[in-house]
Amino acid sequence: MALQLIPLHPLFVAEVKGLDLRTPPGPGLCEEIHRAMDRYAVLVFRDQRLDDDQQMAFGEALGPLEQDRATVDVHKTRLKHRQMNDISNLDVDGSLLAADDRRRMFNLGNQLWHSDSSFKATPAKYSMLHARVVPPEGGDTEFADMRAAWDALPEKTKRQVKDLVCHHSLLYSRAQLGFADYTEEEKKRFAPVRQRLVRWHPGSGRHSLYLSSHIGEIEGWPRPEAMMLIRNLTEFATQRQFVYAHKWRQWDLVMWDNRTTMHRARPFEDKTYPRDMRRVTLTDVAPTLEQRAA
Repeated sequence: MALQLIPLHPLFVAEVKGLDLRTPPGPGLCEEIHRAMDRYAVLVFRDQRLDDDQQMAFGEALGPLEQDRATVDVHKTRLKHRQMNDISNLDVDGSLLAADDRRRMFNLGNQLWHSDSSFKATPAKYSMLHARVVPPEGGDTEFADMRAAWDALPEKTKRQVKDLVCHHSLLYSRAQLGFADYTEEEKKRFAPVRQRLVRWHPGSGRHSLYLSSHIGEIEGWPRPEAMMLIRNLTEFATQRQFVYAHKWRQWDLVMWDNRTTMHRARPFEDKTYPRDMRRVTLTDVAPTLEQRAA
């Protein structure tokens, strides 16, 4: 079947109409969804009243899932599926996280521009975030088109950055917020990994910047100079013309391609209102350095 797609931004993002994701898509429909992702990079599915099992089944229909969560206190969870990420401000009993809970402090890093799992040797392909409970205001998610940002870069800058390799880690992103409260096991789990700064996307044939707050080094560069370049690139790539802001409704499912977008959460009154979001994430095919170079 041909998907009904309504563009939501001049550069990327489309709403998908007429699908009920409670029934996992078959091979033909999955191929249509992949093609739509190649074009739009972000797809919005409204009014999808999924439970955890149904959300998992939708993700598994599209490809292999990431098998573990990357967070502090990973043993503290209210979800039954190890492959599902709890993107909420809720404790294991459903109450709001305490203001000084280290999980709450760590999760503030979601408000930095990032690409999911760029800190893993094999990073993420698609993320699928489902809204179970949304606050009355705030808590939007912004997305930035890294393909359009690459296209708009001056040619001199493209030549400068296209072969660079960066080191990514959760330790780097959370350090920007002053968070350093890790166990020794967490420090080992979050050890830096190497990723290309510029990627080629096989579905669209386009190039994109692979930026993230998780970047802490560029190989062969002095660290201050490296981080200044990453800051300048991030500021360029997140100009308003490249950004779509999604205002969540209950039961929205939003899927995005981490290879070609960055995103960030926006603030809300998280000490007052619950926000229950659950994410299923597809893993990419290989580390970026084993994929085709830009």
